[in-house]
Amino acid sequence: MDMKTMQRAKSGKPERSQSDKTKAAGANKAAKAAKADKADSHKTSGTQLWLVLIKAYHSLLGFTEHTLRDSGLGESEFRLLEALLHKGAMPVNTIGPKVFLTPGSISVAVDRLLKRGLVTRTNSSSDRRVRLVDLTGKGRDLIGRVFAAHAAQVDELGQALSAKERRQIARGLKTLGKAAARHPD
Repeated sequence: MDMKTMQRAKSGKPERSQSDKTKAAGANKAAKAAKADKADSHKTSGTQLWLVLIKAYHSLLGFTEHTLRDSGLGESEFRLLEALLHKGAMPVNTIGPKVFLTPGSISVAVDRLLKRGLVTRTNSSSDRRVRLVDLTGKGRDLIGRVFAAHAAQVDELGQALSAKERRQIARGLKTLGKAAARHPD
């Protein structure tokens, strides 16, 4: 009989099995983690949140670039084609704000995609001042394939979080974004 067993026998406490000890240790660890999470949530400043968001954004951007590598598309071209895929033909000046490109940048991106035969740019039949951009068949095929691969990879990455965490983060980011949009310059 080892020393611990003898001490337990003297005290009248039953011997705990290894699985009981493991369960108790796991429960203690989980309780400590929950307590630390609760304490951290009260200590996270806006600046800390911003830094975490920026770091996550850059990591996600690098992840996305991996998806695009074989497509020959740059990140801004991908966003432009994706907008056309899901929204249909749009005036050039409408696309830019939707994909976070300046008027000059959107024109350059459209010109590059025109040269590759992925989009068309035509005059609007209702307003000669408006130039509409739309996908060609080749462009639709390319962005359809690339977007499907991108969506599958991002969905797989999202599995790192529980469904509840994904909902909470989405709600929190929407709230934060709306608050930032309301904030005066």
